[in-house]
Amino acid sequence: MLNAMRRSKERRLEAGRIYAAVVGRARDPVFFATFGVPDSLDGRFDLLTLHAWLVLERLKPDAPLSQALVDTIFVGFDEALRELGAGDIGMARRMKTLADAFYGRLAAYGAAQDAVAIHAALNRNLYRGVDAPRSGELTTYVLRARARLAAWHGGDPDFGPLPGRE
Repeated sequence: MLNAMRRSKERRLEAGRIYAAVVGRARDPVFFATFGVPDSLDGRFDLLTLHAWLVLERLKPDAPLSQALVDTIFVGFDEALRELGAGDIGMARRMKTLADAFYGRLAAYGAAQDAVAIHAALNRNLYRGVDAPRSGELTTYVLRARARLAAWHGGDPDFGPLPGRE
């Protein structure tokens, strides 16, 4: 019993560290300034979701850690909504909307198995259907980050260099 509780706590701490790395990478100004991702709630949500997908895809074999990371992400969503002034009334509806968007994007990225499909998914989600001028470079970044994370075995996720800083 105590070992299970200790493993659960360790898993939550590891998920928290991974979440911090995902948020840190998703909030890097290069995505907004250089690649034209809107610096808005939607843009930040989409970048967080994109980077979460990259990590969750790598963590698939470790279902408990994947679930702990998703739980941590949704705690972050809840806290962000509350900081924006959302109260308890309607919070369930807002969280359902976020969950639908989050899982929908994970499904779209997960179904995209080649560069063309990933490029289309990025344009649809990050750029709201517009073929952004630098979205090809962002596609290259995603493919490189995905390959880099395939070799990741614990610690902070290694997404590789930021786009434009290779």
